[in-house]
Amino acid sequence: MSHPAFSDYLPLAQQCAEAARRVILPYFRQSLAIHAKEDDSPVTKADQEAEAAMRALLTQHVPHHAILGEEAGHSGQIDNEWLWVLDPIDGTRAFVTGRPSFTSLISLFYKGRPVLGIIDQPITNERWIGVEGAPSRYDAPHMPGHIGTCQHVPLHEAELSCTAPEIFRPAQYQCFQKLQKQTRRTSWGGDAYAYGLLCLGHIDIIAEDTLKPWDWGPLLPIITGAGGCVTDWAGNALTLESDGTILACANPTLHQEAIEALSS
Repeated sequence: MSHPAFSDYLPLAQQCAEAARRVILPYFRQSLAIHAKEDDSPVTKADQEAEAAMRALLTQHVPHHAILGEEAGHSGQIDNEWLWVLDPIDGTRAFVTGRPSFTSLISLFYKGRPVLGIIDQPITNERWIGVEGAPSRYDAPHMPGHIGTCQHVPLHEAELSCTAPEIFRPAQYQCFQKLQKQTRRTSWGGDAYAYGLLCLGHIDIIAEDTLKPWDWGPLLPIITGAGGCVTDWAGNALTLESDGTILACANPTLHQEAIEALSS
């Protein structure tokens, strides 16, 4: 390919994760002003400053790339083939209540599809890394190396997970309940951290709704590189224009069974 390999941008993505960590760590379990955004979701200066730190790095090193962030929106050419998508603190509710299940999410899109992703947990020092075409990695003090999803689990034994019932639109929640009845049990909470656990084999299915590109951007290369599947609920590839439904499964067979359950 005439462009740089996607992995060439991994050191920069790692720098962004480190920059976000430096901002976030001093604020964790400290008294912070919490503001409500237009959608009633919380935001703090930790969110805003962490995104600003990542944006500064990207502007310095790849000024010709566009950026889309949850807090500061879009910058650069809208039709740019390279787009960095940032969520400085995914799980702000967890962050402000002192729970180490929030993450920083960093992804690089090329021609509308995510080709590089990082899920970073600053407190536990865990980082999931995915690059299109390569096995995903899990970097943590206690278990570094390549990772993998469960490849042999039937739907009735699957562990289902979702952040919260409140994220569903009414029709989608009815579909989710159909899936829920066919799985072993449901665990709630975790935000993007749950997708990392799916890659480690602890969760088998995650079905969610109303997600934005900064929520799911890094998930696709990480989960795919760990042996799993990520699409919308109809099985379509995720794009910047997707409908907000996300279905992540540990393997292709389970993925097809989950799609059928959601649409039954």
